[in-house]
Amino acid sequence: MSEKTPPSGTEPQDENKLIAERRAKLAAIRQQASLEKASAFPNDFRRTHYAGELQAAHTASTPEELEAQAISVTVAGRMLAKRVMGKASFATIADPSGRIQLFLQSAALAEAYEQFKGWDVGDTVGASGTLFRTRTGELSVKVTALRLLVKSLRPLPDKWHGLTDVDTRYRQRYVDLIVNDDARAVFEARTRIVRRLRTELDARGFLEVETPMMQPIPGGAAARPFITHHNALDMQLYLRIAPELYLKRLVVGGFEKVYEINRNFRNEGLSTRHNPEFTMMELYWAYADYHELMDLTEQLVIALVDVVRPGARQLSYQGREYSLATPFRRVTMADAILQNNPGFDAARMRDIDYLREWCAKIGARFDKADGAGKLQTHIFDQTAEHTLLDPTFIHAYPAEVSPLARANDADPFLTDRFEFFLSGREMANGFSELNDPEDQAARFQAQVARKDAGDHEAMFYDADYIRALEYGMPPTAGLGIGVDRLVMFLTDQAAIRDVLLFPQVRPEAT
Repeated sequence: MSEKTPPSGTEPQDENKLIAERRAKLAAIRQQASLEKASAFPNDFRRTHYAGELQAAHTASTPEELEAQAISVTVAGRMLAKRVMGKASFATIADPSGRIQLFLQSAALAEAYEQFKGWDVGDTVGASGTLFRTRTGELSVKVTALRLLVKSLRPLPDKWHGLTDVDTRYRQRYVDLIVNDDARAVFEARTRIVRRLRTELDARGFLEVETPMMQPIPGGAAARPFITHHNALDMQLYLRIAPELYLKRLVVGGFEKVYEINRNFRNEGLSTRHNPEFTMMELYWAYADYHELMDLTEQLVIALVDVVRPGARQLSYQGREYSLATPFRRVTMADAILQNNPGFDAARMRDIDYLREWCAKIGARFDKADGAGKLQTHIFDQTAEHTLLDPTFIHAYPAEVSPLARANDADPFLTDRFEFFLSGREMANGFSELNDPEDQAARFQAQVARKDAGDHEAMFYDADYIRALEYGMPPTAGLGIGVDRLVMFLTDQAAIRDVLLFPQVRPEAT
């Protein structure tokens, strides 16, 4: 019989009936525990070994060697399968490290064996015994003591039908992690990726810090914030959209290389690339510029690729092979527009009327208040961004869309800013920071004008940040990396929700 075809008679049973049966079993367990002055949910069992460690340590051990060594082990985990065969039975349990098979005999376990017959897949059990290898060669524990530690009241998805509903996987991630080894692997990889990111930055002398999640003025990005209220202070606060302005205050204070890996919150829609709560890494580096940041970004990306593919410079993402050979391509925004818009007149790159006509031609939405820089960005977003599959730095962004970036010395229409793209998605944003307090104040005023005109994503005027700049911020470069999107690429996941343990979902229907 094919392992991919469910045997006859495996149609899913009514879940309410199964839950009722399990509740009845728990009631009986409680009654027996009460008679024995014990707990139905004991907390005195301690494992000595993990399944994965045992599997790794005894991969090459022969049946004869295991029998001669008589290795005693105590394991515990969730029972994922059971097979009762008269006076001998098998069960498979899983712990955080992996799985191992239990071999149970009526003669060795007596009453515990009879109790085991009534236990269910999903229950948590503890077992002690000795290691051996079955006739089929599977490393197993010949059990001499067995206990039920936790009675599961809800049935797991069965091995044939699984947890196939995507919404349920996100809403009940705890079940997804129990039954889906691939999901567990993604989140274990995510942890390793973030740990390596910290290691790389720490090794370069950056100091990890924490800045406020609730801010009186949201700043550091063009985004719509979530609003809350502090009762004791009777003041409106915002969940942060970025830590940028606080991190740069620290640079003013003398912390010249700082970073933070933490959550940002933006009141925006849900998509395969967007979740209103997401993880960013932001760093600020005094006496550096955006060219050095591009070099650093390359180094960090390669280091993180090494986490999932040691030594590799090539990865497969959603069926396409990506070369991560350095140096990554570097293209100005203007050149990217020209490359992706045949017939575009380069001489009219800053002609507002011409740019409006081109936006209309390609179906890019724009506002009448948009200047040449904003219109250029609309054209780039519409026609070029999705083509940037292999790693590419787009640089020389217009000042109009870069209110915190340093203007280019040779051409103040532009800034010393880049965005890093991979698989057609923005992965990072970096620039030489604007440290001229008067210029920054003027740009804030321009943002306020946009907000007054109806742009909900325009920035607020932050007077305290201007005051900090007036004390003097050294020449500085800043970088933000979208951790979730990068993890998506590195773990070959199509949607951001696949790399978030608990993504935002719509309320359950009642």
